[in-house]
Amino acid sequence: MSRKNRLSHLKTMMLMPIMLFLALFAFTPSAIASSSADITLDQAMAVIAAARTKAQKQGTLMDIAVVDAGANLKAFVRMDDAFLGSIDISIKKAKTARFFNMPTGDLGALAQPGKPLYNIEFSNGGLITFPGGLLLKDSKGVVIGAIGVSGSSVENDHEVALAGAQALLK
Repeated sequence: MSRKNRLSHLKTMMLMPIMLFLALFAFTPSAIASSSADITLDQAMAVIAAARTKAQKQGTLMDIAVVDAGANLKAFVRMDDAFLGSIDISIKKAKTARFFNMPTGDLGALAQPGKPLYNIEFSNGGLITFPGGLLLKDSKGVVIGAIGVSGSSVENDHEVALAGAQALLK
């Protein structure tokens, strides 16, 4: 194989994962920034309240973050005695869900060794790729933000996040 062909092959091999990612997720920063729908403070507080109620029913102590459509922190609560280390994790779960428009657990499945997004958690200043981050949608199904929950098992985190997300559908 000639040097020119080797370089062309190398470029193709390096660009394929990026093209696959963009094709699968149609993610661009401008797509997030141009979103006209955004969560209100009242909606964010309703999400927090529903998530907190679920955590109390579980007997867990959670850090709960809500980000807006642009992945900016909109509301946050740290339940009394919840882990300090979970503050950052909850915020990153919410941001990760919004950055990639999918639950963090789904992204995690694609980020395992041998999968197309292996090591993606090292991008964007650090992502969280295990359950507990979910999109928040309005009654029309439009993404208006995301919730991130941390403080217990990933199963409990996911259940609390789900309770928060469902508050917008009532």
